[in-house]
Amino acid sequence: MKRRAQPALGTLVEISISDELDESHCQAAFQAGFAAIHEIHRLMSFHDAGSDISRYNRASPGALIDIDKHTASVLAAARDLHQQSEGLFDIRIARQLVTWDYLPAPAMLAAHANSQGNQMYRLPSATQVEKHGDDWLDLGGIAKGYAVDCAITALQACGVQHACVNAGGDLRVLGQAQTVLVRDPQQPHSMAMQVQLAGQAMATSASYFSRKDAAGKIRSALLHPHTGHAIVDQHSYTVIAPTCLWADALTKVIAASGDAQHPCLHMYGAEAFII
Repeated sequence: MKRRAQPALGTLVEISISDELDESHCQAAFQAGFAAIHEIHRLMSFHDAGSDISRYNRASPGALIDIDKHTASVLAAARDLHQQSEGLFDIRIARQLVTWDYLPAPAMLAAHANSQGNQMYRLPSATQVEKHGDDWLDLGGIAKGYAVDCAITALQACGVQHACVNAGGDLRVLGQAQTVLVRDPQQPHSMAMQVQLAGQAMATSASYFSRKDAAGKIRSALLHPHTGHAIVDQHSYTVIAPTCLWADALTKVIAASGDAQHPCLHMYGAEAFII
């Protein structure tokens, strides 16, 4: 097995390839996989002023913004899961994460008032989004999984049959089974269990690395959209799904609901467990 790693998506992304390939073929596959990862990061990063998401966040309510087809696909998936989960998955949480210092506060946005409301953005075409209200979007809870899926697609296009793409615990296995370790949320530097994945994706959400004391209150980067409160329990929420986009996004539904049998899992061919 050959492995390469690069920083991206706010973490270290590792691609491993198990196929018996010659060196040039293998290097081309690695390059294609990482190029797909970096492209999604460029398009959907909250931190990048030129990303589609940053341009949306700067836009005035009612504006029509041209976006890449990848961004439109992720926005469509986020909207659909928002509806199916009755709001337990919501990407309109960036303003709160900025307030808690989990995301940077762009000066040009600081004066805007919060008017999230119930109406989501609209996608009039495969390359446009219409802004409703004055919400700020953060795709951190779904785009990483999508980037992993795009990397897998790029590897397949290079003829790779057996591989794994791991973006900080959001991962997908292509081909033969691989053993994946799941952290113990009580002792996150130790492992609680092993999972065998073959042709599947897995993601875990937890507050153990993001939990902090802010002005006398415990916060985390996990937010319950209904209450606006941080999820700070010492549990982890893991989802196994056909694609990493759904595994990544559904962990937020399970974290907010506390229900490892939530109906959304069946809708997307997924399963979950809570530690």
